[in-house]
Amino acid sequence: MQQEESKDFHGQSRRDFVKQSSMLAGGMLAMPVLSQANFFSGADNVIKIALVGCGGRGTGAAVQALNTKANVQLVAMADAFADRLENSYNGIKEELADKASRVNVKPEHKFVGFDAYQKAIALADVVILATPPGFRPIHFEEAVKQGKHVFMEKPVATDPAGIKKVLDAAEIAKSKKLNVVVGLQRRYQASYRELYKRFKDGIIGDVVSMQVWWNQGSLWIKPRKPEYTEMEYQMRNWYYFNWLCGDHIVEQHIHNIDVGNWFMNDYPVTATGMGGRAVRTGKDTGEIFDHHYVEYRYGNGVVMNSQCRHWKDSASRVDEEIVGLKGRIICDRGLIQNHKGKVLYQFDKTKENQPYQAEHDELFAAISKGEYKFWDAERAAKTTLTAIIGRMATYSGQVIPFDKALLSGINLQPATYAFDAQPPVVPDADGNYAYAKPGITRYFS
Repeated sequence: MQQEESKDFHGQSRRDFVKQSSMLAGGMLAMPVLSQANFFSGADNVIKIALVGCGGRGTGAAVQALNTKANVQLVAMADAFADRLENSYNGIKEELADKASRVNVKPEHKFVGFDAYQKAIALADVVILATPPGFRPIHFEEAVKQGKHVFMEKPVATDPAGIKKVLDAAEIAKSKKLNVVVGLQRRYQASYRELYKRFKDGIIGDVVSMQVWWNQGSLWIKPRKPEYTEMEYQMRNWYYFNWLCGDHIVEQHIHNIDVGNWFMNDYPVTATGMGGRAVRTGKDTGEIFDHHYVEYRYGNGVVMNSQCRHWKDSASRVDEEIVGLKGRIICDRGLIQNHKGKVLYQFDKTKENQPYQAEHDELFAAISKGEYKFWDAERAAKTTLTAIIGRMATYSGQVIPFDKALLSGINLQPATYAFDAQPPVVPDADGNYAYAKPGITRYFS
């Protein structure tokens, strides 16, 4: 099972990341033991890594994990598709040519199929979960059950039932003292951390409103081949089906939504909005919308206006703006100014870090030291649900309450995961997929 993302925002060459060659010396077994996952097996106390989901994002995450200072090895890989796994393996080997000993995946430890994740997880101390997000709840649940530390990509589910599963597993992970980092990397980015620090010091006063954007052009499409079953076609085009992706408001725009929740230190109580398929209307674009606008309302009355779209040759912006009584924060520019335009703070861009690398650096440093520091799963699940209720609001035209959605049990997943099984949505006789229509699609009476 693979996950790929837009090259513009998530697919930059991993050679751009700073490669570090030092490894920690031995002696980890003498450190405080926090869970069974801290008993690193093998020579020289190597931290063994399994990659589950071998698309572009999974490949990148594995390279980043292997470029940390920790004494790490990739020992197992899992994907639904053999070709994706082999391409990922070769790509990782190429990127880590100067650290070849860190890639130690035996042929018998390359697992293919829908149950491959269980076998790969069993061989590791730390698991990287980077499949399409519809699989995240069952994969995270299994990793926690087996007592493994976890790095998992966002979002962590595509439906409320999946969110409930992740929240339940997160509680078990806490009890086992398992570190869990989620790839909402703005929280690991130097500029955002500096902005947040000054925000907490009161530089703009109380928040009165927020605006968040993920507006970009079109994305990739994989042509249908005659030999594909419907399940394989949807798996290879996972971005366009809600059971796999959750729509782009969930899969991509979650980054910006998370910033709003972070600065509010809260989650919205309701979502209402509008959206549709104005430009991306073909048979090859599944069931998702090409634009969403959502008004998120928090318990204190603050509104976060959220917009995302995929329109070719249209204005692009991926950013967040936090407006307070005394000024505003423009996150992408690292800028804080008052309402007359006077600069109150400007982040020095020469001091920016690579957040994709930083999240792995911090996770593996904690694991190496036997520390329990990261419990991202709960907040990531609630931010994922924030994005999901946004989708539910735009699909239906209804006001969607956060708490009611969480308890709804709405489940988009198929009854069976198999290539000859029927997915939750199938095309009509003309090859078109049904999609939501506000006012007709309804979630609550």
